[in-house]
Amino acid sequence: MARYTGADCRLCRRFGDKLMLKGEKCSTPKCPLEKRSTSFGRRPLTRGRSRVSERGLQLREKQKLRFSYGVLERQFRRVFVEAKKSPGTTGENLLVLLERRLDNVIYRLGFADSRAQARQIVRHGHIIVNGHKTDIPSFLVKSGDVVKWREASAKTEYYKRVAEEIEEKFIPDWLSLDKESMTGRVLNLPGKDDIEAGFNVKAIVEYYSR
Repeated sequence: MARYTGADCRLCRRFGDKLMLKGEKCSTPKCPLEKRSTSFGRRPLTRGRSRVSERGLQLREKQKLRFSYGVLERQFRRVFVEAKKSPGTTGENLLVLLERRLDNVIYRLGFADSRAQARQIVRHGHIIVNGHKTDIPSFLVKSGDVVKWREASAKTEYYKRVAEEIEEKFIPDWLSLDKESMTGRVLNLPGKDDIEAGFNVKAIVEYYSR
């Protein structure tokens, strides 16, 4: 299945929730979903159509999580299989694996305004992990990994803008950032308290268990 190339805001309207696909715009009144909710109220999932089945709700939750992290269907299934094989709760393991992706870490460190932008930064070879250039967005970081910009990339205008705005960025507790050198470090693996709520992972597990 090809990657979704349509309008990001259309996905948020489809799921009736903010997926934070447009970065800072999603947190401002400019967000189309915000305008819709204040002017007309958010459209119920069942308006104008038959009642959504339990299977349909499970599929919706799966797609919602998949689009939020920008993962293709086949990739998402592989991550789920790995989460199921790992010790612990499958749903929590799934979220942790998605959070450990390098493109998500770049986003969490404030180097990008969205995961899609972070994915492009990684693919274009701007990032170094533990001293080695890493251009694979799905690369899984581990505790102790050091993430920084490539020396040549630190001379770009984009980098300079990010460095100026980095003070305003929120960094989760499982990561640290030296804002002077723009170097991030993975302090430990994210726990369930470090991951944004809003995803019904139980429904996703049930979807793949049938």
